[in-house]
Amino acid sequence: MIGSKLRVVDSSVWLEFLADEPRAEEFYRLMEPVETILLPTVVVYEVSKKLRATRGPLAAEQFISVAQRAQLVSLDHDIAVAAASVSLDHRLAMADAMIYATARAFQVQLFTSDAHFDGLPGVQLL
Repeated sequence: MIGSKLRVVDSSVWLEFLADEPRAEEFYRLMEPVETILLPTVVVYEVSKKLRATRGPLAAEQFISVAQRAQLVSLDHDIAVAAASVSLDHRLAMADAMIYATARAFQVQLFTSDAHFDGLPGVQLL
């Protein structure tokens, strides 16, 4: 069961889950309990921005209220340096590299529906 294990959940999964997309129910097992999700600050940025742009400020605020129960992980020096290497080594965009480097720093699984992460160690592509 995922629920008791720490993990990183990528922006793509948060957005599908919160938009009640067809796969939202499948993603529910990844989201609970929220307190066991390591949440990179860049995911907060990406999800908040997308929700605000597509569904309005209320949707972004609802996400933030849920996200506050997760374990927020700020970008620090070590993660930033690792993200730069990961970006170059795997041709990841800055935000994706930060998310991946965060998961690797904590040695936890990254769950995503973003194909940019396909084939990387420690990634569960959904």
